[in-house]
Amino acid sequence: MAVNEHWMEVISPYDGSVVGRVPECTEDQVREAIRRASEAAPGMAAMPAYQRGAILNKAAQIIAGQVDDLGRLMARENGKPLKYSRAEALRAVDTFNFAADEARRLHGETIPLDASAAGVGKIGYFVRVPVGVIAAITPFNFPLNLSAHKIAPAIAAGCPVVMKPAPTTPMTVLRLAEILREAGLPDGAFEVVTGGADVGTWLTTDPRIAMISFTGSVPVARQITRTAGLRRVVLELGGNAATIIDEDANLDHAVSRNVIGSFSYSGQTCISVQRIYIHRSRYEEFRQKFLAAAEKLVVGDPLSDQTDIGPLINDGAADRIESWIAEAVGQGATVSLGGTRQGRLFQPTVLENVRPEMQLMCAEAFGPVVSLVPFDDFDDALAQADDSTFGLQAGVYTRDLNKAMRAVQRLNVGGVIINDVPTLRIDHMPYGGNKESGVGREGPRFAIEEMTTLKMVIINLGV
Repeated sequence: MAVNEHWMEVISPYDGSVVGRVPECTEDQVREAIRRASEAAPGMAAMPAYQRGAILNKAAQIIAGQVDDLGRLMARENGKPLKYSRAEALRAVDTFNFAADEARRLHGETIPLDASAAGVGKIGYFVRVPVGVIAAITPFNFPLNLSAHKIAPAIAAGCPVVMKPAPTTPMTVLRLAEILREAGLPDGAFEVVTGGADVGTWLTTDPRIAMISFTGSVPVARQITRTAGLRRVVLELGGNAATIIDEDANLDHAVSRNVIGSFSYSGQTCISVQRIYIHRSRYEEFRQKFLAAAEKLVVGDPLSDQTDIGPLINDGAADRIESWIAEAVGQGATVSLGGTRQGRLFQPTVLENVRPEMQLMCAEAFGPVVSLVPFDDFDDALAQADDSTFGLQAGVYTRDLNKAMRAVQRLNVGGVIINDVPTLRIDHMPYGGNKESGVGREGPRFAIEEMTTLKMVIINLGV
């Protein structure tokens, strides 16, 4: 990255200390990064699969050797507790290795052209080819693994990437760029541009960009789609994930998993549990166990191994959560646990007596707040869970196979998790949402499908 006169400080959301500083890129620097990526595109497309796979495996190996350092960097940069930051680094190891596997088995298919009389005497097949330079925009909450989910499949597919990390968490992505250079990735194949909204606009509107992969908010996604034109766009957006707990559920498992799903990383994940619908016959038992477990969570310094909940990313996020809780209480909700803050540290909060129109029910909270709702009829619970503009993932606890299959059929979401929480992502599965939760899917194999296009080949044997 070129020398820059303008710099941004990266501030710890926990204690306000300066973690580091990075350049605030100018338009010329963004255009130059795209130029370098464009020049790298032919070489990346021509690189043999075994070399792409080897680079990805080497990157995974380097990350595995830096789990503690990367974990501490993320904990300082975005306030994620160390236990979860280390886990994210280990997930990135998996993501790169999965992408390496996919690089080696990327293939096309033969087409039986003689199924048509016009195709007799002809051989047909298609191959997958890279789409070109990809613009990637990543959020603050998983700065390493969500970046890995864009760059690793792109390398596997043979596409260069120009990535804009969140302004609050650029240092992890810059470290990732160093790792990939050490792993042998050619110059220009992974460019990082740092800065604010202007950088994102310059990046996504440049005509040399063939595809945009964005993870973030719905309003920004709408702006991107308005200006994208005839280009591929993959959008991983928000959610207000629901868990349904039926009368025959394993309650102890449901409690422990939903506490983690609701409050890990202060709820700052798009598949954080935000709404829990519990069968009325089990409601009080679940409620008491859930509140007792949530009350034991440790809120504090993300660099402590004992901490379960660190700070929200900034004051604005804490202010918003506080105002939404006050709004819900003003409309009749009750706070059964938490509801208070110390600066950016927010206590795990449980609401009851909520209504669907409250923002903490219908919008994305992105904070350590969950609402408990009793139900009498399973199909009604499905309808309530599905009554959302979002459709990312949902969890359903039931031992009744018929009910489980009804949930799979009726919930308009990208993933239905039976007997676990929606806050579950295994890194090689297809991941993404319906409705306002996004367009397209991630997961190495599925991201590669988005990042490649089909080239049909026909050989006429009769000439």
